[in-house]
Amino acid sequence: MKGIPLSALLGLTITLLYFAMAILAPLIAPYGMSEIVGDVWEPASAEYWLGTDNLGRDLLTRMIYGGRNTIFVASMATALSFSLGAILGFTAAVYGGWIDQLMARFNDLVMSIPTLIFALVVLSVMPVTLPVLILVMGLLDSTRVFRLSRAVAVDINVMDYVEAARLRGEGQRWVIFREILPNALSPLVAELGLRFIFAILFISTLSFLGLGIQPPNADWGGIVKENREGIVYGIPAALMPALAIVTLSISVNLVADWALNRTTSLKGGRGV
Repeated sequence: MKGIPLSALLGLTITLLYFAMAILAPLIAPYGMSEIVGDVWEPASAEYWLGTDNLGRDLLTRMIYGGRNTIFVASMATALSFSLGAILGFTAAVYGGWIDQLMARFNDLVMSIPTLIFALVVLSVMPVTLPVLILVMGLLDSTRVFRLSRAVAVDINVMDYVEAARLRGEGQRWVIFREILPNALSPLVAELGLRFIFAILFISTLSFLGLGIQPPNADWGGIVKENREGIVYGIPAALMPALAIVTLSISVNLVADWALNRTTSLKGGRGV
């Protein structure tokens, strides 16, 4: 692909491969997600490409379905955090005054509580379902997006083209979505990649601690937890999902860096 550096092309290829596997999981998985097909921790073979897990299930199948669940939850949580955080951050910057101070101080209060501890407390008293996981992760992560979007919007809000839009009689909604948002793309795109990576790590951590995606459903953090005892015996089953998390995180980061450079080259200093 012309104009794309090799690192970004590699990252984009690996990222698209993971997403394609997640979308096509029922079609490409060799066995059922919870189907026991062999003995415990069988080595890799022509029949089981990655071997079997702690219950005799095909590890490749678990990895494919685990990637599907992990990517879905992380994507939905990231979309929620950006939609909520960016809109509230822009709103606080545009309206200013006591509205800005009230929203900013509440955001600081939530951010002062460690995210993982907050999530563990909430999930320990609520049913651990996919919608609840997405909601909790999205709301907690939106505080980081709010802080960034507010800081960027405060600087853009005093630009001449924003004042010109107000003098034309444009409302606050126009200013937020047609003046501030297009000119805040560069830092938001970079933050989008980071938030998605942190969402992958977050859901994997929650599952490893037993409060993420619940068995028999698979996700990468849960597969690590299920097979962690095999590491003592030299069984690599727990290392496979860890490798998947690392490669996806690096790939998304490479794409985000390239997207940041692309959006930085966009014309600034004017509304769209």
